[in-house]
Amino acid sequence: MDASQRLDELLAPELEALKQKSLYRLRRLVGGPQGPELEVGGTTLLNFASNDYLGLAADARLAEAARRGLDEYGTGSGAAHLVTGHSSAHHALEEELAAFCGRPRALLFSGGYMANLGLAGALVGRGDRVLEDRLNHASLLDAGLLSGAAFSRYAHCNAVSLERELQDGKGNALVLTDGVFSMDGDVAPLPALAKVAAHHGAFLGVDDAHGFGVIGAGGRGSLEHHGLGPAEVPIYMATLGKACGSFGAFVAGSEPLIETLIQQARTYIYTTAAPAAWAEASRMALRLVQTETWRRDHLNELIARFRGGAAQIGLKLMDSSTPIQPLLLGEPETALALSQKLQERGLLVAAIRPPTVPAGSARLRITFTAAHTEQHVDRLLSALAVLRP
Repeated sequence: MDASQRLDELLAPELEALKQKSLYRLRRLVGGPQGPELEVGGTTLLNFASNDYLGLAADARLAEAARRGLDEYGTGSGAAHLVTGHSSAHHALEEELAAFCGRPRALLFSGGYMANLGLAGALVGRGDRVLEDRLNHASLLDAGLLSGAAFSRYAHCNAVSLERELQDGKGNALVLTDGVFSMDGDVAPLPALAKVAAHHGAFLGVDDAHGFGVIGAGGRGSLEHHGLGPAEVPIYMATLGKACGSFGAFVAGSEPLIETLIQQARTYIYTTAAPAAWAEASRMALRLVQTETWRRDHLNELIARFRGGAAQIGLKLMDSSTPIQPLLLGEPETALALSQKLQERGLLVAAIRPPTVPAGSARLRITFTAAHTEQHVDRLLSALAVLRP
C-alpha cells in the first residue's frame, strides 16, 4: 500500500462518521453574481443565506471601480505590503477607513481571519492573557489560542463572568469579542465589557465583521451603536466582504497600534497584498455605506417585518435585531431537513451545525439584505408557516 492509500485509509472513517452524524459539509456550486436570487446547481433560489447585508456585492458601481483598478494596477499586487505590494489604492482605502472609523490609522489585511491572528500575535504572548466571549468567531478563538498567551473564555455577553476571569492573573490582558455575533445575531454589551476591562487595566478589541456598515446611525457598527470610541475600545477590526460587498479586512486604531501591527503581525508581513482593484471596489463601497442610508433603513424594515410575521405564526426566533435571524432547532438532522424542504420550495436558508455552534443548538441562519423586498420576506414566512418545526 502506497502513502496516498494509507492516508486515505486513515481519513475515510472520520469522513464517514461526519456523514452519519449529519455534520458533513458540502459546497454549493453557485453561478452568477450574489443577490436576493441566486443560481445554485443550475436552479434559481431565493437567497436568505448571504452576508451581503447592504446588497452591494453585485452593485455595478463597485464592478466599475474594480475595472478601473484592474486597468491601472493589473490583476495582482506582486508582493507583500512591506515589499512592493502596497499601492496608492491600498493607501487611500486605509486613510478613508481610518477617517470613517474616527481613528488615526487603519491597516488592511487579506481577511478577517488573518487580521485577528495577526493582531493577537502582535499584541500578546507568553506571560500575558487573552479573554474571549465563549461564542466568539473561530478566527478570534484561534487567534487567542495561537498567541501563546494564557487563554480563557467568559460566559456569552456576560460582563460579570469577564470580571471574574480578570481578577486573577498577571501580564497584559487582551479582551476580544465579536461586535455582532455571527451565528446568534445579538450585539455584544460593549459598554459593560469596556467598563470591566478598564477597571482591570485590560485592552478591549472588537471584531465587527457583522456590524460594520450595518448598525449604528452612520453604519459605523457596534461601537457607534453603543456610543463608544477609541478611549473605551482601542482595537477595532472589521471586514470588507460582508456589508461592503468586496474583499479583505482592516484594523483601525492609534498610530502606535498600527505601526506595531506593521512590524509584528506575521499575517500582514508574510502575505501577498490583495489586488489593488479590490481596494478600489472597497473605496466605492465605503462611499455608498455613507451616502445611501436608505439601505440600512430598508434592511431594518425587513427585519421588523420578518420578526413580526414570525411571531404571528409561532416561530421562536433567537433574540436579534440584526440581519442575522436564527431559528433554533436543536439537532443537526432537524436543521438539515428543514433547510432541504425550504430549498425544494425555492428558498435557500443555511443549516448551521456543530462545531460552528454548540452541540444541541443547530439552527437555520436566516439572513436579510437590502436587496430583498417585502414580497421576498412574505414568501419565506409563508413557507415557514407550512413547514414550521
